[in-house]
Amino acid sequence: MTIPLDYETLRVIWWLLLGLLLIGFAITGGYDLGVAILLRYVARNDVERRITINAIGPFWEGNQVWLILGAGAVFAAWPEVYAATFSGFYVAMFLVLAALILRPVGFKFRNGFADTRWRAFWDYALFLGGVLPSLIFGVAFGNLLQGVPFRIDSDLRVLYEGGGLLELLNPFGLLSGLVSAAMLATHGAAYLALKTDDAVQQRARDVVKIGGLATFVLFVAAGLWVWLGIDGYAITSVVTSDGSSNPLLKTVVRKPGQWLANYRAHHWMILAPLLGVLGPLLIPFLAMTHHRVLTFVASALGIFGIVGTAGVSMFPFLVPSNIAPEASLTVWDASSSRFTLFVMLLATLIFLPIVLAYTAIVFRAMRGPVTASLVEKNSASFY
Repeated sequence: MTIPLDYETLRVIWWLLLGLLLIGFAITGGYDLGVAILLRYVARNDVERRITINAIGPFWEGNQVWLILGAGAVFAAWPEVYAATFSGFYVAMFLVLAALILRPVGFKFRNGFADTRWRAFWDYALFLGGVLPSLIFGVAFGNLLQGVPFRIDSDLRVLYEGGGLLELLNPFGLLSGLVSAAMLATHGAAYLALKTDDAVQQRARDVVKIGGLATFVLFVAAGLWVWLGIDGYAITSVVTSDGSSNPLLKTVVRKPGQWLANYRAHHWMILAPLLGVLGPLLIPFLAMTHHRVLTFVASALGIFGIVGTAGVSMFPFLVPSNIAPEASLTVWDASSSRFTLFVMLLATLIFLPIVLAYTAIVFRAMRGPVTASLVEKNSASFY
């Protein structure tokens, strides 16, 4: 079979696609995680909580498709990245999985009984199912920027030598987790301001104003920390972008400020941190002027910029190693074969538009606010 795209191009395409899938989940799945985080604050009684839950009820399952696609892309397109991250972040990933399992259980069980304590229990379960993944995803990115403690032996097996979950909860990792939690809580509030009315909407707007500023401050603080206190990684040997996937065929050094090198070499990349700063800054202003759709769009652009900043800052590194820098996994040496990447690209070109079309159709079919009268008329529903 003749493959029309060279190996280097396919690798860059799959790096972009992986970023697109992660950003897609952060924007779509992010707002329902944010809504769960805010559930106990924006909704003060049972009717208001049912309004809040019904605002995400029709969408949350479809939003998880982006997470599944992202994990599948890592497994199939970047197998060594999958091995390094899922080994190093095993306990953290297990906690995320357990928290995400609470969500469908909470949605289906919460309204099964009218008992106040029963519903309060599942409200807290839904909160936990929102806050834990939001924090852990950020902690994971924070640890990637610092490097992950793994080696690669002569048989190209990934050997993780880290200390587990507590090691991941280092100061910069926790700051990155706070960036993620603030970003997604703000996104959830922007969504609720768009999909609800009355008291829930007003409280959500209040959160948006504070959350946008908090996201801005935390993101800038994390950026300054990376600039002043975290060494980046650089390949010092000849880069073979179309060679075999063997991470050990290169030389890597750590340098202060190296994560900013791409912005000096490729000025267009500055667009990512620019969006990461401007998006959160615009959110409070747009909320005060009652531009609800634009507020949500600004929040989505901020997420695009914040997640994208991590990706373009590290390029071509995917998972740097802080104990054996030469074993760091990059776009050029951690991918599947050229044939595999091409076949997967064909499948993606078929199925990704279907996912996008489905998402658009569901949003159009379920457009409009969720109101108290709507949920009171459907008292026997799941939500």
